[in-house]
Amino acid sequence: MTTDNAYRVDTTSRLAQWRIDNLASCTYRKSDPFKIGKWNWRLVIEKNRNLYIKLYPEISGLTKETPPIASFIIRVVSSLGGRKALVHPEIRDKQLKTSDDFVWALEVPLTGKFIIDLEFLDLKTASPNGGESCSVWTEGLTQKDLKSTAISSLGKMLSESIHTDIIIHASDGSMGAHRAVLAARSPVFQSMFSHDLKEKEMSAINISDMSIEACQAFLSYIYGNIEEQNFLVHRLHLLRAADKYDVVDLKEACHESLLEDIDTNNVLERLQIASLYRLEKLKICCMQYLVRFGKIFDILEEFDAFIKTADRELIAEVFNEILSVWKGF
Repeated sequence: MTTDNAYRVDTTSRLAQWRIDNLASCTYRKSDPFKIGKWNWRLVIEKNRNLYIKLYPEISGLTKETPPIASFIIRVVSSLGGRKALVHPEIRDKQLKTSDDFVWALEVPLTGKFIIDLEFLDLKTASPNGGESCSVWTEGLTQKDLKSTAISSLGKMLSESIHTDIIIHASDGSMGAHRAVLAARSPVFQSMFSHDLKEKEMSAINISDMSIEACQAFLSYIYGNIEEQNFLVHRLHLLRAADKYDVVDLKEACHESLLEDIDTNNVLERLQIASLYRLEKLKICCMQYLVRFGKIFDILEEFDAFIKTADRELIAEVFNEILSVWKGF
């Protein structure tokens, strides 16, 4: 069944845009549901003396049991005359249950085409035991594995240097590890220890392109005891190490994580990373964020610097995306 474009909301992981071509005499319009985080959402436009925009999660068992606690920025962008925008003050940690929990009254009349641009900064669920609320985007990336006794024991072997048999030299420090664990997790390490290479004789590996903190995070992931925040802080270094040492699951974990918080401050860096490490999904999301969602207008100066230094093939792909999306806009 085809969805009417007048009600469709385009989304990425945290961004939603509803394009309004013409309200005309319409006094009420409700979008199709769109999924961000765990919830299906609706946007509503009501026109009376003023124009009202509402945002709320669809009523469901999930919404009743765990209503979202949302932080977001919402704005209305005119598609004409330099894309002028009306921006609502940033919303922080607001629980949304019903259609009356967030209502934005715009006193400025809107004519012609415009876009309702909604960017979620965070979505949390309240703790069932009254504890601190938890972000849906940072819960449980590695915690499931830590429940295993075997994984916990491996982590202890690393953290307490139990019977280590090889030294890892980072750029600013060293730490002990275990050949068997490294070989089991990385075909590159396995090859090092199986052939007559320098590492086999020296009982040491030089990883001079990583700091000791990043290296500890890398080994913590390999041993299964990395903490969520440590993963997030070092994920770009972890991505490079995962690619270099062919740790496929780590590379995919970094890839998925980098998809979750694309914004105007990092989208150009993420695009280059996606090209360098052949992360197709990340590349597509970055280009959509820039072009389809119009965020390129917010960082024109940075984009100008980007096209002067970026890979020629990548620049060509970006401009092809621009031509494809903007043709006939």
